[in-house]
Amino acid sequence: MKYYAVAEMEITDKSWVREYVANVTKMVEQRGGRFLARTAKIEKIEGERKVPPLFVMVEWPSKEAVDAFYASEEYRPYLQMRIAGSKGEFLLVAGEDVTRTARVPE
Repeated sequence: MKYYAVAEMEITDKSWVREYVANVTKMVEQRGGRFLARTAKIEKIEGERKVPPLFVMVEWPSKEAVDAFYASEEYRPYLQMRIAGSKGEFLLVAGEDVTRTARVPE
């Protein structure tokens, strides 16, 4: 089953961003991840929450792939940079329909 990493972020210190993007993009892709969105073009359709300044979505082939990436020694220094230089939410979403009524690709 595919999984989706979804992040809503506010960059509080831009000094880490260039190095992070240059290196982490390759790491994600080498482990089977695929960026679906990394953008500040966000339009609220409904709801009360504040629109985040940055939205990122990465498709992963499995939960094991994203868990291995997130826990890797290679990613650890970049994770620490991101946490220190931003704030927001980072979620992992299963690519499934629990009602089994929609056709969700495997």
